[in-house]
Amino acid sequence: MEIRIAGVVEESFVDGPGIRFAVFVQGCPHHCENCHNPETHDFSGGCVVDTDSLFEQCAENPLIKGVTFSGGEPFCQAAALYELGCRFRERGLNLMCYSGWTYEELTEKSHTEEGVKKLLSILDYLVDGRYESSKRSLGLKFRGSANQRIIDVQRSFSENRAVTVEL
Repeated sequence: MEIRIAGVVEESFVDGPGIRFAVFVQGCPHHCENCHNPETHDFSGGCVVDTDSLFEQCAENPLIKGVTFSGGEPFCQAAALYELGCRFRERGLNLMCYSGWTYEELTEKSHTEEGVKKLLSILDYLVDGRYESSKRSLGLKFRGSANQRIIDVQRSFSENRAVTVEL
């Protein structure tokens, strides 16, 4: 399966807990003011890669403990990330995803968009909400602004509400 990406970070320490393989997808509809990755907004930018090659690139590193999908907006390419994420899960890696949409918005979208539903179903953590520069804080772990939450997705499903956590 193909996916349009802006790039990868093979050993990230800032995109979630532990040493992570971070995939930055290309394309974002949110256009948050003062976005950290504005070069990822253009849906025709970046490059198209095969998800098999991304998987192999990550699998080569035995130090990787998890994978993070960021961007851009990962849920705009949810089907491809679901397929890729399933392979990472099979290897025992945890999955974290950033989204400009809130957990509640994604849950609503999942009723009509199968890719969104599937991608949510395999995530461990979701950092949700648009970046708001007026709420920027350098003291927040794995988030850029205070309105963003770290959601334990699996617990949220079982409790039928957004369950926040600190990592």
